[in-house]
Amino acid sequence: MDIIAKLAEELNIRRQQAEAAVTLIDEGNTIPFISRYRKEATGALNDEVLRNLFERLAYLRNLEEKKGQVLSSIDEQGKLTEELRQQVLQAETLVAVEDLYRPYRPKRRTRATVAKEKGLGSLANIILLQMAKQSLEAEAEPFVDSEKGVGTPADAIAGAMDILAEGVSDEAEYRKYIRDITMRTGKVVSVAKDPEAESVYEMYYQFEEGLAKLAGHRILALNRGEAEKVLTVKIEAPTEKILQYLEKKIISKDNPYTTPALKAVAEDSYKRLIAPAIEREIRNELTERAEDGAIRVFGKNLEQLLMQPPIAGKVVLGWDPAFRTGCKLAVVDSTGKVLDTTVIYPTAPQNKVEESKATLKKLIQKYGVSLISVGNGTASRESEMIIVDLLKELKTPVQYVIVNEAGASVYSASKLATEEFPNFDVGQRSAASIARRLQDPLAELVKIDPKSIGVGQYQHDMNQKKLNGALSGVVEDCVNKVGVDLNTASASLLEYISGITKTIAKNIVAYREENGRFLTRAQLLKVAKLGPKAYEQCAGFMRISDGENPLDGTSVHPESYDATLKLLKKLGYEPEQIREGKLAGVSKKITNYKELAKELELGELTLQDIVKELEKPARDPREDMPKPILRSDVLEMKDLTPGMVLKGTVRNVIDFGAFVDIGVHQDGLVHISQMTERFIKHPLEAVSVGDIVEVKVMGVDLQKKRIQLTMKL
Repeated sequence: MDIIAKLAEELNIRRQQAEAAVTLIDEGNTIPFISRYRKEATGALNDEVLRNLFERLAYLRNLEEKKGQVLSSIDEQGKLTEELRQQVLQAETLVAVEDLYRPYRPKRRTRATVAKEKGLGSLANIILLQMAKQSLEAEAEPFVDSEKGVGTPADAIAGAMDILAEGVSDEAEYRKYIRDITMRTGKVVSVAKDPEAESVYEMYYQFEEGLAKLAGHRILALNRGEAEKVLTVKIEAPTEKILQYLEKKIISKDNPYTTPALKAVAEDSYKRLIAPAIEREIRNELTERAEDGAIRVFGKNLEQLLMQPPIAGKVVLGWDPAFRTGCKLAVVDSTGKVLDTTVIYPTAPQNKVEESKATLKKLIQKYGVSLISVGNGTASRESEMIIVDLLKELKTPVQYVIVNEAGASVYSASKLATEEFPNFDVGQRSAASIARRLQDPLAELVKIDPKSIGVGQYQHDMNQKKLNGALSGVVEDCVNKVGVDLNTASASLLEYISGITKTIAKNIVAYREENGRFLTRAQLLKVAKLGPKAYEQCAGFMRISDGENPLDGTSVHPESYDATLKLLKKLGYEPEQIREGKLAGVSKKITNYKELAKELELGELTLQDIVKELEKPARDPREDMPKPILRSDVLEMKDLTPGMVLKGTVRNVIDFGAFVDIGVHQDGLVHISQMTERFIKHPLEAVSVGDIVEVKVMGVDLQKKRIQLTMKL
């Protein structure tokens, strides 16, 4: 198979683009580096296309390797024909290769192998030839041999039919037809093991749907219901059609003696050997497809969450709400440094509201707190009421935000948090994390295992290796898009930078602690284990805001410094003016990028990127994202009435809709059908995590704590 041609066709890119990307990947370049600094080579392929290419490249190479193993195994058995070789070479999936290999794969002892050992292969051939002139009992008589365990003609016929049934089940062509027709016209059926029991799977207690139409979230829900022993799930195939097909394939003559036997062979082969295997394969394929879809959605949600704009320049009070153990507070200055921590008990059972308010007023006054960041976990509703009351009593304006605290407890109990805050307990660490999440969501959330951030569905049920790989890729892309300050970034942020491993990240921090601030990017080469290749990959994403070279504060790569200095000189600027932000009109001075790029010995796309960077050095792409809603008043669920229009923040997007925080304790659901007037296949076509949307209340169920919303205003 021509892998490059296949990649180009699948990803809808030119052959040269696919070829260049594969070469760069094989040379050990990272996806963010290729995407940002090798645009000329790849024709400006973006991160997403490059990641898909990387994934498919691994699959196709694995497929080619498998083909090689299969061909050499069949060849060693002396059974490799030219026709079979071509079929294997042309197979496009691992399943197709497995089907072709099935008849030649070394088998464990089956009913058919036992029958062959008893010498019944010739009788199977007699039946298959369909030329019998007498009853099968008469044909089987010579094969009766009690020493071999064939006591009667009926035993001999049964053994021969076992051999034929296995032969039928080994036919790649038959399996392909059966798999395809089952996928096209079969359906999945589920029933409850105990129809009286209450569970979250009630909609699947008597459920059936065509396999071709089955949505990903339903597949994952059915799998989970089955794993929890609540549901029995099976696939119903078009059995009659399949049996007719098999009979047509194996019965070539109308022989009164062999036809009934071959019909029985077809039925036995399908029901005993083929159907269970095909059902397993289809369930696996559906699950894999559903997981891939769920991982894509999770990745998109995670990207939106990580790319939420930082709230800079504010002293924030982080509030980790709880009942019995009290609410943990942490005051964090505008650089993320923890100034103070304490615990208050305004909620049940202590209900020390006035005492808590007095503590809060002192903290707000002492440190100049202007924003309170409240975790959305247990007791956040009660905490919010107290905060709103408190804000009315304050003379200075203070606002609050409810933040998604998913993963805060995972982080606060982690080894990393212990290293970061050795003298704090779990609650204090959690409150500090909740405050910092508002100041710089990306820098804080990279410390948490991505799948604990809580913006997916069924994340614990899926292939963890695949999920971790995909989510790490998302985090890596986000961190590199934003870039990091080399002199303040934590090791957990640095390890996501292109070319930097966990060890190198720790070494960078250690170097900084020992030698003081980095003054130039080139100093990175003095860090232990950071060689020229790693430097090439990482340098452009590391910023030094007030170092010796103004270009070190931009995303211009060191390999382009000479050309950039020539460009500045040609246009009449000094490098120092980059720092002063005085290059806003550079692009207007360039009339012909093509000629200028040639003169500077640069690629045209690289030149455009450099110019963009000089105009707005180290610009944060998160500036374009919607800012969080800051609140100073509160709504309760019982205050909601149908028809009410509110502003809210999208908290999570799933296959059938999106959950929106409208400022009451319960997030409301906007079903996919209520998102837009036009038809959409997936909610992500309309909304993303972090979006600020206007919604109308459709219905409120206080008992079930459900809010139905619509975006069709």
